Amino acid sequence: MYKEIINRTKPELEKAINFLEREFAKIRTGRANPSLVEDVVVDCFGQKFPLKQLAAISIPEPKRILIQPWDKSYIPAIVSALERTGIGANPVVDKDAVRINLPPLDEEYRKSLAKIVSEKQEEARKTIRHWRDKIWDEIQLKTKEGEIREDDKFRAKDELQKVIDEYNKKIEESGDKKKKEVTE
Repeated sequence: MYKEIINRTKPELEKAINFLEREFAKIRTGRANPSLVEDVVVDCFGQKFPLKQLAAISIPEPKRILIQPWDKSYIPAIVSALERTGIGANPVVDKDAVRINLPPLDEEYRKSLAKIVSEKQEEARKTIRHWRDKIWDEIQLKTKEGEIREDDKFRAKDELQKVIDEYNKKIEESGDKKKKEVTE
């Protein structure tokens, strides 16, 4: 019974890890990456769209992002949206496209990015703790109702802790990898 409760929650824990990975992808490292700009919200014709719905985004060189809008009329709105983001580079209009040349990261900016990575890790840990507490509360309730035996409750606690430790390890490894990318 308790195994079902724990297994039923694993997809939620996976979602927390996947969300963390997507957030890390948005943090700039020394190389250009489409994820830096693809979710930038562009106000176009009175509606808001993610940039990836308005343009093709490519990486022609390691430190350059090329944005080719489906329609030239989107360019002013795209430039305006990009200027509001904190990627540390100014967009340049080049005929029917927008170029972003990423400057090298200075030491202070690298430290602030590493701090952001740590903050994202802590948010993910909070989510994991929330699910741990929720699962444990459910196991305790089922024990009071007599659906889970008392000795199984303690097995459940140990097994739950193993699962939580596994996900916390994923958070640590992912964060350490991103911090290494940012500081090199």
